[in-house]
Amino acid sequence: MCNRDPRSRQLRQLMEKVQNISQSMEVLDLRTYRDLQYVRNTESLMKEVDGKLKVASESPRSLNPKGFQELKDKVTQLLPLLPVLEQYKTDAKMILRLREEVRNLSLVLMAIQEEMGAYDYEELRQRVLLLETRLHSCMQKLGCGKLTGVSNPITVRASGSRFGSWMTDTMIPSSDNRVWSMDGYFKGRRVLEYRTMNDFMKGQNFVQHLLPHPWAGTGHVVYNGSLYYNKYQSNIIIKYHFRSRSVLVQRSLSGAGYNNTFPYSWGGSSDIDLMADENGLWAVYTTIPNAGNIVISRLEPQSLEVQQTWDTGFPKRSAGESFMICGTLYVTNSHLAGAKIYFAYYTNTSSYEYTDIPFHNQYSHISMMDYNPRERVLYTWNNGHQVLYNVTLFQVIKTSGD
Repeated sequence: MCNRDPRSRQLRQLMEKVQNISQSMEVLDLRTYRDLQYVRNTESLMKEVDGKLKVASESPRSLNPKGFQELKDKVTQLLPLLPVLEQYKTDAKMILRLREEVRNLSLVLMAIQEEMGAYDYEELRQRVLLLETRLHSCMQKLGCGKLTGVSNPITVRASGSRFGSWMTDTMIPSSDNRVWSMDGYFKGRRVLEYRTMNDFMKGQNFVQHLLPHPWAGTGHVVYNGSLYYNKYQSNIIIKYHFRSRSVLVQRSLSGAGYNNTFPYSWGGSSDIDLMADENGLWAVYTTIPNAGNIVISRLEPQSLEVQQTWDTGFPKRSAGESFMICGTLYVTNSHLAGAKIYFAYYTNTSSYEYTDIPFHNQYSHISMMDYNPRERVLYTWNNGHQVLYNVTLFQVIKTSGD
């Protein structure tokens, strides 16, 4: 009878919201801590350079004019980082306060669960809504940025064959914690769905989806509860909804090469690579008219219609893998050991640049590399190992005065 009480249902909904906020806070806390370390390192560098400049100013003869000008230029370049540093410190303190409030609210909710009806449910609901608003405001400040670094690899699990893909939902915001795994790169139909990341690590608590059409390549993506993948021996993109276990839509990507016509350097029918970032759903591929160069298309998630297309000018067969972050396509120069992020194409300005961002290819054969904007990490399938990389983005923090 208690479970049928409307207050009991409302309590469960409140507890679910607290759990979702707590999970989001953990992600935000991890990202802020990592970025704060980066800014702190910059602060130390600035103080060091500034100290040298003061010494040179007090004793001009100790430094020649060229060296003195170089020091001044470096200090000028570092000065804009001061307000960014202060904002990071403020955000870090805000996260600690929010975490404590969530903890207190959780204790209150547990007490209510023991003594039903002892507190004002409407007041608790308002407190939860206020927390959600503050958390959203904090996360909005940690917006998009330019990729500046990739962490050491974190091996989550060793499973499956040499080639494959694994992923979590890339939609923002989402409280979905499921993990999906797809072993192999062609003619596969079996998708394993794990309840949580911990279950995936242990290989337990999973269900199986048998896709109605086999897949090609490893460029699959889960976006808002649906799997987007390339149908085997075609340039058709399929949207498969996990909960209904049905195909919602399928559409041909006009002119796109398939069946190893324009794959990445490792082959594997990787002609069409689907991905998502902060700006939505994307397809990376190439066509014969584009002479084998990488093409980027933004897709409408419901209809799969192409909204806009860019020709990057970078040959796809020379790329090991690629991924989107904040509307920028980053391309690796190899799938083997010694690979680095070599090329970036900015869709907001239709421009490109060559980069030199190293990362450790621990198992020497990457067949899948995708960015998850919810978690700010790269998911990779590396020679039968499922590996994560944290990324560092140089961000301009929005303040209330902007």
